[in-house]
Amino acid sequence: MSDPSPYHYLILGAGRQGTAAAYDLAKFGAARKITLADMNEATAVAAANRVNELSGRNVAVGKAIDVADAQALMAFMLDVDVVLSAVPYYFNLDITKAAIATQTHLCDMGGHTGIVRQQLTLDKEAQAAGVSIVPDCGMGPGLINTMAAYAIDLLDETHAIHIYDGGLPQQPKPPWNYQLTFHINGLTNEMDGKAVFIRQGVIAYVDTLTEPEFIDFAPLGRLEADITSGGTSTAPWTFKGRVQTYENKTLRYPGHFEWLRAFKQLGLFSEKPVLVNGQPVTPRQLYHTLLEPQISAPVVHDVCVVRIVGKGVKDGQETAVTIDLLDSFDEATGFTAMERLTGWHCAIMMGFQARGIVRAGGIPMETAVNPADFMAELPKRGIHYDTRWRKD
Repeated sequence: MSDPSPYHYLILGAGRQGTAAAYDLAKFGAARKITLADMNEATAVAAANRVNELSGRNVAVGKAIDVADAQALMAFMLDVDVVLSAVPYYFNLDITKAAIATQTHLCDMGGHTGIVRQQLTLDKEAQAAGVSIVPDCGMGPGLINTMAAYAIDLLDETHAIHIYDGGLPQQPKPPWNYQLTFHINGLTNEMDGKAVFIRQGVIAYVDTLTEPEFIDFAPLGRLEADITSGGTSTAPWTFKGRVQTYENKTLRYPGHFEWLRAFKQLGLFSEKPVLVNGQPVTPRQLYHTLLEPQISAPVVHDVCVVRIVGKGVKDGQETAVTIDLLDSFDEATGFTAMERLTGWHCAIMMGFQARGIVRAGGIPMETAVNPADFMAELPKRGIHYDTRWRKD
């Protein structure tokens, strides 16, 4: 009889999202062993203990690792089927090279489209090693583009995809009406720079925080949406030629983006030092130092929302399909909605990789798996979505 739990998974980074991914793998990933590795060994051990307690299995162990040490990293990967990088994005290219060298499948949480595209240039090397490299998983850009790909497949011909998503506190408190559920630098990166869309059939670079609109999302009521960067990842290049429009906006409670626009115009997102009384000060560091305590909490009771609106043709008629997903903080496990949708998207992808369903090579996340097969995994985890059709 074959081992029902044959796979060894390695999680690099034992923070919130890495721990959530490990839990999902313990429950659904046929895990024989899960190694949670972190720069801080105590953090890794605590995360492993939490996974074991919640899953009712003695499957996870915590170890110390420095991912910048290539030899140590490859030594960790030698007995591993799939590795998840849940560490800062600037490590991911070297981690990809280590995964190829050790013939280990890799999934990561991305965070920088330029680096993701560099990883995908290693397609031939990954194919030769017989491993799949799938960057930029998570809630956004991961799940939201999986859902967009699903919407494209539901229509016979797709003209436009509009993606809306956000993580929000269930009980917003003025003046911020927001609580942090991931690293603050990632939050600022989303609000800075340019988004990559498809508009009129071509790749378009659009300034962040420039096109506000309002949408109604039950039961939260009216939400504000605006352009942020990074959410589409590689999808515009993947779907160019197949759709005329592909774009993404982030959802917040009304008023949130107004102060962000002001902070951006003031220069607080800048990483270029300015002189203050003759002393160099990095505006972004000062901004984070002051803001982070204001929007952080030990436990965040959050809600995450995703809306995909696809427009095109179905059965010969102009049609719109809307897919809405809403997930909330889980009292039973203590995982936030952001952790569930981010960590679990990665874990689902890792399960497909471990089973050999993802082909070898450097694979854009949105094409790695049949979207319908991926979506079928969500209800198993208590994550539900609704699909609505409208004939135009």
